[in-house]
Amino acid sequence: MNGMDEALDVVKVWEDLSGIPADPPEMRNICNRCDRPSVVCWCPYLPATPLKTRCRLIVLQHPAEERRCLRTVPMLVQSLEPGSCLIFKGKKFPSNRHENLAKILESEDSLLLYPSKEAKDISDVVVDDYRRPQNLIVIDGTWDQARSMYYNSPMLKDLKQVRLSLDAVSEYVIRTQPNEGCLSTLEAAAWALSIIENRPSMRAELLGPLHALCSFQLHHGAVSHQSKQFLVQLDAYTKPVGKRTRKLLRQSVPLTSGES
Repeated sequence: MNGMDEALDVVKVWEDLSGIPADPPEMRNICNRCDRPSVVCWCPYLPATPLKTRCRLIVLQHPAEERRCLRTVPMLVQSLEPGSCLIFKGKKFPSNRHENLAKILESEDSLLLYPSKEAKDISDVVVDDYRRPQNLIVIDGTWDQARSMYYNSPMLKDLKQVRLSLDAVSEYVIRTQPNEGCLSTLEAAAWALSIIENRPSMRAELLGPLHALCSFQLHHGAVSHQSKQFLVQLDAYTKPVGKRTRKLLRQSVPLTSGES
């Protein structure tokens, strides 16, 4: 290659570089409320007015949940009046950084929503206005994380424990649940609060953003997920599953773990 050819190559490179826009590419508009792109924002599907409840919702959240892009707890925070949904993050509760949580866990007016062997049906516990709890505590994480958080937090075991006895399938169809009876944190809280507050319509109001989220994701290429239990029973679940877990899933035995 002679000097003239090299000079022409240099000129071509500079011409190519000059065609690159000086300004950065235009970013998608992000909603400053839900932190999602505006085109898939679920905020319009929130209750028109934040819901007022007599019972406060206390969420014990595993740190890993904060990194998930498709979370449901922010929907609860935005749907309820300020101060009606408190979030405490960690793997063990309470700790020194959980201000006022120990007092909540010690209260006789607190209920833990967790399907332990000791848990009673929430409808049997909440029977009249004089026995309605002031705090409903839920665990937010995968089912394995929730189980670990429960067993590593002795104060949780001392709480009155309640469960939901429902013939319902999760409507969070873009996320795989362990078995057919498992619900997301949002769904479990929505069902429980509607029972505690004696306001059946509250469940639909709280689930509006979840339905919108699932619709957006399915429209953009996501697929509906069957439960792990359903897939295991059909021998269609390809990921590793322990022998004990696989046996429980085949027998349709609910796993005793927290909300996801």
